[in-house]
Amino acid sequence: MKKLLFVLAAALLLTVPARALEVSAPSALLMEKETGTVLFSKNEHEKLEPASVTKVMTLLLTMEAIDSGALHYDDVITASAHACSMGGSQIWLKENEQLSVGDMLKAVCVVSANDCAVALAEEIAGSEEAFVERMNARAAELGMNDTHFCNATGLPAAGHVTSANDIALMSRELILNHPDIRQYTTIWMDTLRQGTSSLVNTNKLIRFYEGATGLKTGSTDSALYCLSGTAERDGMELIAVIMKAPTSAQRFDDAKALLSFGFSTYALVKATPDAALPPVPVSLGSQATVQPVAAESSLLLEKAKAAKLEKSVTLVPQAEAPIAKGDVLGTLTVSADGETLAEVSLVAGEDVPRVTWGALALRFLRTAFLGG
Repeated sequence: MKKLLFVLAAALLLTVPARALEVSAPSALLMEKETGTVLFSKNEHEKLEPASVTKVMTLLLTMEAIDSGALHYDDVITASAHACSMGGSQIWLKENEQLSVGDMLKAVCVVSANDCAVALAEEIAGSEEAFVERMNARAAELGMNDTHFCNATGLPAAGHVTSANDIALMSRELILNHPDIRQYTTIWMDTLRQGTSSLVNTNKLIRFYEGATGLKTGSTDSALYCLSGTAERDGMELIAVIMKAPTSAQRFDDAKALLSFGFSTYALVKATPDAALPPVPVSLGSQATVQPVAAESSLLLEKAKAAKLEKSVTLVPQAEAPIAKGDVLGTLTVSADGETLAEVSLVAGEDVPRVTWGALALRFLRTAFLGG
């Protein structure tokens, strides 16, 4: 039902003409995190070099390893000669230098450190080559059909390409399911090595855009200036992807234009009842009633429509045991101006077994002789 609700929300948006919006970059996309709805796109499937925005996938695999327990923030990594040879953006790791996973994540998120990205890749998969295989496998799982990775950093390599659409997909997966990454992507300035190494975020949105939460910049001579920029306001988080912008300033201007358009035009509304739901009577159950609950669902709507929402609840008059948690007991209908926007199932919040014959007999005797 939740998936259906998201489809309904997306369909509603596509029928609403958006105000004119232009970005200078040749490829761009704006996506809402919760529903995955695309709010703006421009050449979103064009295969382009992503530069260090590649590291969104490196971060995703790292956070998946941490959240699964295979890796820990305080694990210590010893830098290999290969990791230290990366060049480009880096923190100048020395061979055999040791840093924690947390510090390396910080370096990747804040200053796009290629050496730390490769060190993390080697720690997780044994080698950068093996890690890249995992990157491509994960990309396939996410439906990133425009993508092929050749390394963990985004340094120039023949055939290393992705698209604005695919960057949005992996960015959404990272921030939706691994929100702890924010502890690093929201840092503006910090230090490493007991304060001897200074870090300043390459993502200027973190300082200069209200609600910015991340995510990753990238630039090379051939990729030009790329960005996956995320921001959250009023409970809605957006992902703005910019590729091949002519200047660094322009990628941030384009991202801010996309994000501001999204925040000013749309709202994320929780499709939940306005009042507490009454319990539903149960016949032949081990208890007299069962409490209905609304499945977690969100609607992405134009703000004008979101301000006119009406909600109505329909519940079955009685349910017969046995009842399993999740059984449908009714419907929440969400509408605006007479148009049905979504129908959300109201389900049993608990199991209610069928009463046994012995318990039924005892209940009858109690009622007959004790009055209840």
